[in-house]
Amino acid sequence: MQLATNGISLEVEDHGSVQGEPLLLVMGLGMQLVAWHAEFVASLVARGYRVIRFDNRDIGLSQRFDHLGLPNLALDSLKFAVGLKVASPYTVADMADDAAGVLDALGIPAAHVCGASMGGMIAQQMAVRHAARVKSLTLMMTSSGSRRLPGPTLKVRGAMISRPTDPKNIQSVIDHYVKLYRLIGSPAYPATEAYLQERLGMSVRRAYRPQGTARQMVAIAADGNRSKLLARIKVPTHVIHGSQDPLIPVAAGHDLVAKLKGATIDVIDGMGHDLPVPLWPRFVAGITSVAQRA
Repeated sequence: MQLATNGISLEVEDHGSVQGEPLLLVMGLGMQLVAWHAEFVASLVARGYRVIRFDNRDIGLSQRFDHLGLPNLALDSLKFAVGLKVASPYTVADMADDAAGVLDALGIPAAHVCGASMGGMIAQQMAVRHAARVKSLTLMMTSSGSRRLPGPTLKVRGAMISRPTDPKNIQSVIDHYVKLYRLIGSPAYPATEAYLQERLGMSVRRAYRPQGTARQMVAIAADGNRSKLLARIKVPTHVIHGSQDPLIPVAAGHDLVAKLKGATIDVIDGMGHDLPVPLWPRFVAGITSVAQRA
């Protein structure tokens, strides 16, 4: 369903009983709400949660921002690398306001929040900007944005800004994403070719918005270092990170725990930058444990 929030329109799905404990799932860069697998969502609903997933602005079926233009990723990446300020058409803070607006639109005073990758960055900003709306935080494979942390490998950096061989051919686009996910995925929990083709194919056919992904990438760079903000987060927080994440190395997870008072961490051996099916019960257990602490 389309909901008006924060002055824009977002695609939102609401799962489970309205009497359930609200849990807002926030997805990462260029990823749609369907990246939270329906069966994963169902396992959370079975635990008594009212699960809300949504497409971030500029992605999926949510409002486009094509009128803001296409960033020069090569130039912006260079600026970021040398520590220059990156201009962004909108900010991660704006996206955090969107997330809080989803709760407003559904009449939910406060919710547990789980964010993955860029979604974890949005969740951090939400917990600062809308502290009363966040009951607990689960931060998955994400970062404070500190420049002291190790970044992606050069191979991963290149893959993140690369484009499909034929952007107008659906199968070419799907194959491009399969190749990327093979690169950043979990070595100990490799997805089958059929699974990746099915999941990524469904996503591409639902919506393919590379310009939106580019604008979100610049928003991440422009958000910079959130380390000083983290001291203002008081809610129970749980960090989940893969030991072999090539996009956001595990040092970022340890950094978050050091900067978030009372936070716990689950470092998963052999996990990369994805959500492997065999690890879903562990993710659900982590979300549940921090929610219970709240």
